[in-house]
Amino acid sequence: MSMEHFDVVVVGAGISGIGAGYHLQTQCPDRSYVILEGRAALGGTWDLFRYPGIRSDSDMFTLGYAFKPWTEAKAIADGPSILKYVSDTARDYGIDRHIRFGHHVKRAAWSTADARWTVEADGPDGPVAFTCNFLFMCSGYYNYARGHSPEWPGMEDFGGRIVHPQFWPADLDYSGKKVVVIGSGATAVTLVPAMAESAAHVTMLQRSPTYVVSRPAEDATANWLRAKLPAKLAYGLVRWRNVLFQMFFFNLARKRPEKTKERLIEMVRGELGADYDVATHFTPRYNPWDQRLCLVPDADLFAVIKSGKASVVTDTIAHFTHDGIALQSGAELPADVVVTATGLELQLLSDVTFSVDGAPVDLSKTFNYKGMMFSDVPNMATSFGYTNASWTLKADLTCAYVCRLLNTMKKRGLRQATPRVGDAALTPAPFLDFSSGYVTRAMEKFPKQGSKTPWRVHQNYARDLLALRYGSVDDGMEFSNPATPEATRAAQSRITA
Repeated sequence: MSMEHFDVVVVGAGISGIGAGYHLQTQCPDRSYVILEGRAALGGTWDLFRYPGIRSDSDMFTLGYAFKPWTEAKAIADGPSILKYVSDTARDYGIDRHIRFGHHVKRAAWSTADARWTVEADGPDGPVAFTCNFLFMCSGYYNYARGHSPEWPGMEDFGGRIVHPQFWPADLDYSGKKVVVIGSGATAVTLVPAMAESAAHVTMLQRSPTYVVSRPAEDATANWLRAKLPAKLAYGLVRWRNVLFQMFFFNLARKRPEKTKERLIEMVRGELGADYDVATHFTPRYNPWDQRLCLVPDADLFAVIKSGKASVVTDTIAHFTHDGIALQSGAELPADVVVTATGLELQLLSDVTFSVDGAPVDLSKTFNYKGMMFSDVPNMATSFGYTNASWTLKADLTCAYVCRLLNTMKKRGLRQATPRVGDAALTPAPFLDFSSGYVTRAMEKFPKQGSKTPWRVHQNYARDLLALRYGSVDDGMEFSNPATPEATRAAQSRITA
């Protein structure tokens, strides 16, 4: 098996991987890199999901890259527009020329003697291998091949069609049909108004409510600023306004949860009217931001409920019937199509198998370093975005920090950067402090976060900005493995052997 060598191997050509390519080109222009993408196209989430109404649940002024202004009118953008934005970014900066499609990474082994990773993948023509000095995992956080799909009694008896949003069938025609969408998260609140446009009726069947917040699809202030100011300046101003507002709202929700909850419920009541049973269908049992809030543009979900095209039922499923779903309350929902918007299956680093000097690495036993690296695992980082803000805000910071590490190693003549807990007394805690089902189901597989910096995972952009862009690179980090001529020659001979 032949092996190609790159200074950096990036795994994944989604929004994180394309961002990584840009940062490597601009901040480490003398380093070579390749992006290994398991699928046949770039875009990640925005290429995979094809269900009706697919859109962002964050504004594009923060979901967009810091270096490339979002120029379309809609701040809450649809999936195809986001995919075009990511694709245009890859093309405009020449990042697409570094992508190897159809390369599904399976294993990665670190050698301290060689100061490099050997990365094995299934390629289009069979197994392939690469070596690199630094491995950057930008593969997202969920399983692309499988969604979370509970099994209910009687599903095999159902006479209609059951679909999962992650694998939307191109031939599904729901025009004039009765649709039940199971779920209450971001996917469900997107699907209901989109499908209600042509379906006979759409019912959102939820076990428990979620906080739903309406926001204008277009940002009037942003569009006005863009008409008056240079694009990058206007984009930067709106981006920071949105970041600061989000931080303010999140902190307010944490400090005054009851007051925040009351205000969110009032906003829903203002949309649906005093006669609607908001207490049953839109009043969650948990506090705001214990789970992610659902964003709906221009109150589209509330509009289809008020029009009668859609309705919400809060109940639990007893079993499926030939004609629909029987509920524990004794009611039955008629359905021709059932959509199981029941969530994702979280997956850590695409289930790649890692080893360090021949010893297997169990990442669930490690501590997470600055939200991106793992204790005792050298020269490897992962891009993992915020749960309470746009994914790309943290991805941008992570990419810039990886470049800082690469440049620090080069400047010091050292080839290895390894996070070490050392004698720090750390109390372990779950990687994510979030009560959503898709998170709690998977946290045992994830690394732990520690009780103090730099092992804490801060869901705070301003704090991370200061720490990652301007803070020390030596806190908790061991730089080692000098780049001697003998070591370089030995590593080269092992590659060509």
